[in-house]
Amino acid sequence: MGTRPTQSTAGIPSIWSAVTPPGPDCPALQGELRTDAVVIGAGFTGLSAALHLRQAGAEVAVLEAADPGWGGSGRNNGQVIPTLTRPDPDDIEARFGAAGERFVLMLRDSAALLFDLVARHGIPAEAEQTGWVQPVHSPGRIRIAERRHRQWLARGAPVELLDRAAVGRMTGSDAWYGGFWNRSGGHVNPLALARGMARTVTALGARLYGRSPALHYERRDGAWHVRTPGGTVRARALILATNAYTDAFSGELAPRIARQVVPVLSWQMATEPLDEAARRAILPGRQAMSDTHGELYFARHDARHRLITGGNLLIPLRERARLSAYIGRRLERLWPALGAVRFDYVWNGYVGMTDDFMPRFHALGPDGWAWAGCNGRAVALSFAVGREFARAVGGTPSDQLALPLTDPRPLPLRNLVRRIAPWMLLRYRMLDRREL
Repeated sequence: MGTRPTQSTAGIPSIWSAVTPPGPDCPALQGELRTDAVVIGAGFTGLSAALHLRQAGAEVAVLEAADPGWGGSGRNNGQVIPTLTRPDPDDIEARFGAAGERFVLMLRDSAALLFDLVARHGIPAEAEQTGWVQPVHSPGRIRIAERRHRQWLARGAPVELLDRAAVGRMTGSDAWYGGFWNRSGGHVNPLALARGMARTVTALGARLYGRSPALHYERRDGAWHVRTPGGTVRARALILATNAYTDAFSGELAPRIARQVVPVLSWQMATEPLDEAARRAILPGRQAMSDTHGELYFARHDARHRLITGGNLLIPLRERARLSAYIGRRLERLWPALGAVRFDYVWNGYVGMTDDFMPRFHALGPDGWAWAGCNGRAVALSFAVGREFARAVGGTPSDQLALPLTDPRPLPLRNLVRRIAPWMLLRYRMLDRREL
């Protein structure tokens, strides 16, 4: 069995778990079940796949190890970003050809898909499609914004290149030197989105089982068989949607897929509510923001006028107090008028990182599909991937899917890499200080 990741730190829940109504009751699976498709994981990918499969008329069972949104889907910052962290469209298309071109277009529309789905189904996810901005933190890095603007504009994305004055007006800070804005992005309450999706898919007739971790799956007798502690599922099709938590409950579930991803602990934080003057001064248009630092600087408002941000530490010691001091000083540098900052919530979750910042998509066998490696861009991408998996189960040929399929490639010495991964923060800080 893997190590069960923590839900909170020192008894402090996330802001999302503190304010979000409970999701639907999800009984544990007991006994044997037959269905058209079995989905492992009730995060964004699994719930999106279940929704689109039900809309296509397929019978669906979703197996969740804890409760919907318990993993990374319910713990992240909630920024809806229709790009990858590092690879740009030209990189993706050069590597994967026609499949890369389809993937880029899917990624371009991923945020719009999410916000449209939320509106269509009336999901109370505190969704704000105010755009996503990536400011550049040194003059030379304006070339990053120029490259991304040029490449995404050529693919029809609603993007804009911003000069220093425009970024200053948008962010309320003179700390940046220009930037890149994608108007289709924004932000959500991620746990409310996951729980709302769970209610939606159950209302559509999907069977959702909580506290039912998938321990093992196999293909035999022309079907997929999935074993849980309380029962088994036999299905024509299987979707594995566990990302950074693939080996958290069972090391036997999908070891080759799990070992190509390094789960990295990401810390999120919520300030106390800001007064009206601070709200007008800091990100007054309520855009989601994450800049070009390797040690990411990111922030956004929530529906209760808190600033949602976060960061990382090298040494896991007194994390809440040390992060509060460290990130508090950062916010004061970026927005001096903010003054001393107090954080009411500090929490964490795992991000699935790959060695090239590219997600991994796999065909497991007949009607079997999987992916892992969100690299910090899970929210919008997961919804689009879930829809694409539903298309695959529905019979869309693999050469028409917007997924660059590869074979699993486990990382050598992955356990060692996982232990030393936090120390990459030193390298990012060094690179962040260099001019391009």
